[in-house]
Amino acid sequence: MLLFHLNDDESQATRRGEPKGRYDLSLILAAAALASVGMVMVASSSIAVADGQNVGPFYYFARHLVFLALGLTAALVIARIELAWLERHAVPLLLVGFVLLLLVFVPGIGFRVNGARRWIHLGISGFQSVEAMKLILVVYLASYLVRHREKVQGSFFGVIKPLGMALLIAAMLLAQPDFGSAALLMAVTLGMVWLGGARFSNLAALGALAVPALAWAAFSQDYRVKRLTSFLDPWADPFKDGFQLTQALIAIGRGEWLGVGLGSSVQKLFYLPEAHTDFILAVIAEELGFAGIVLVLVLFGWLIGRGFSIGLRAVERGQRFAGYCAFGVSLTIALQALVSIGVNLGVLPTKGLTLPLISSGGSSVMMTCAAIGLLIRVSYEVARAEDAALQAVPERTLAEARR
Repeated sequence: MLLFHLNDDESQATRRGEPKGRYDLSLILAAAALASVGMVMVASSSIAVADGQNVGPFYYFARHLVFLALGLTAALVIARIELAWLERHAVPLLLVGFVLLLLVFVPGIGFRVNGARRWIHLGISGFQSVEAMKLILVVYLASYLVRHREKVQGSFFGVIKPLGMALLIAAMLLAQPDFGSAALLMAVTLGMVWLGGARFSNLAALGALAVPALAWAAFSQDYRVKRLTSFLDPWADPFKDGFQLTQALIAIGRGEWLGVGLGSSVQKLFYLPEAHTDFILAVIAEELGFAGIVLVLVLFGWLIGRGFSIGLRAVERGQRFAGYCAFGVSLTIALQALVSIGVNLGVLPTKGLTLPLISSGGSSVMMTCAAIGLLIRVSYEVARAEDAALQAVPERTLAEARR
């Protein structure tokens, strides 16, 4: 009966002020745990490489810390940006991404590393343009799926535009060449469009049309063919085409259950190429054993699962742009980690993709942190919406009671 006698002042007192957002602590802890594993393993796996280059034993470790700090700064900045602003500026951001991809071909700005023209000069360091495009494409696709929701869900032609945009980006990446990133962005686009409600039959039809193009790209270059053949039987030529994979498998085999001990890897001593970047998981397996691989898998499962959970909560509350951004970031990290782990274990052909937050790599580390910042922002806005909904419940109850 007391509820019916509350006056206006008392009903006003039930309000708790403006809705408050909260950054998802579990998400932050998962990302921090992966970054911590990365710091330890970059320090361990890069000492021999740095010493051999006469740049000091901890050169790559110090460089990794610098880019982690820059990535943390980028994450903090993005975590403070309203998602509505990103949604409004999705198309201009996509144009910026295209400009970055084109700059790699401009003499004096773009430069080659290991035969691939993927980097642009940024003063004291280089920057890999595709790393920025990964995040920009997720934002653009999330915006497109919100603006054209009915077309995507009900029409074959509604699916063509986002996939056509991804194909254009993939073509630019193949010209660098960067087949791994091109395939990754195509997979992320297909995944986001499917999660946006597109019919599986439409996606399957478009996927069938894209298979010949991907097959041509895979077999058009001799080095890609050699990667495929060496993947099928790396021991057929263990000292040439199959060298990377055989050395990685030797490292993994030496680790057994608990590893040979942190810092005690033999394979990282000039046997295993790219031990601190593309093949860092093999060093983890050798030094920490099967337990180390399980740890990495659990941490990625924690981070990616949390990201999808946040995205699902957002979509259920009608915050579709936020939800699709969370899905896109989670898909990107999941697929890149899956490919990197698969390459190290010999179940996928060799690709130049780093292990997110763990491998040494300037632009990759920095932009992965920025993507985590976007996930954290989504978690904040979802929590704010949930708080607003909770505040509205007692107010509606009081209004109904007064009637």
